Amino acid sequence: MGRAFEFRKARKLKRWGNMARTFTRIGKQIAIAVKAGGPDPDNNAALRAIIATARHENMPKDNIERAIKNACGKDQKDYKEMNYEGYGPHGIAIYVETLTDNTTRTVANVRSVFTKFGGTLGTSGSLDFIFTHKSMFTFAKKDDVDMDELILDLIDFGVEDEYDEEEKEEGTEITIYGDPKSFSQIQKHLEECGFEVRSAEFTRIPNDLKDVNEEQRATIDKIVERLEEDEDVQNVYTNMKPEE
Repeated sequence: MGRAFEFRKARKLKRWGNMARTFTRIGKQIAIAVKAGGPDPDNNAALRAIIATARHENMPKDNIERAIKNACGKDQKDYKEMNYEGYGPHGIAIYVETLTDNTTRTVANVRSVFTKFGGTLGTSGSLDFIFTHKSMFTFAKKDDVDMDELILDLIDFGVEDEYDEEEKEEGTEITIYGDPKSFSQIQKHLEECGFEVRSAEFTRIPNDLKDVNEEQRATIDKIVERLEEDEDVQNVYTNMKPEE
């Protein structure tokens, strides 16, 4: 596997590091999916994908069912997707994804973190040349499936020919990356082929990784940590090179 794939896995583990925050973020995603397509996962592919991710993150069944029920309530808040892009110290690009019911509050909180550490927020799209938006699916590997043939089947959906393979207690997991516009088609194909989809989400992959020293890494890690403490923040991506 290439270094870019190692980076993807490292960032995924980091941004989902805190269980409580993870459950809160998934709950918001469930709310949006239910509002858009209804509470029945059998008839709502987006909700089905989020539930798979929730289970992969060890979110209890009761929590998932409660989130779906709450999403159907009259008092459920309306969440809006807002992304914030900028630079932290040492020229590190930082991309922040949020789901919020109060954009004024969210942008103030995000800007405050950037300012505190000497960073600056940029305009929307200013980091498009640094980060590539991808869909990401993790599923259980089947012994009778040829991965090269599967990738060939999915290549029309923009799926990359490289993939991650990781051994787990419950068996081998495969992670593939594809065009975000083809998310539903990739999900449908995997389900029709009988794969157990354990996680289905979007990610952003940096095209240009920047080296930092130990002190600089500690500062960037602190910025990411502060941003992730905000309940409106879903994901934080940087182009800081992973530790060896």
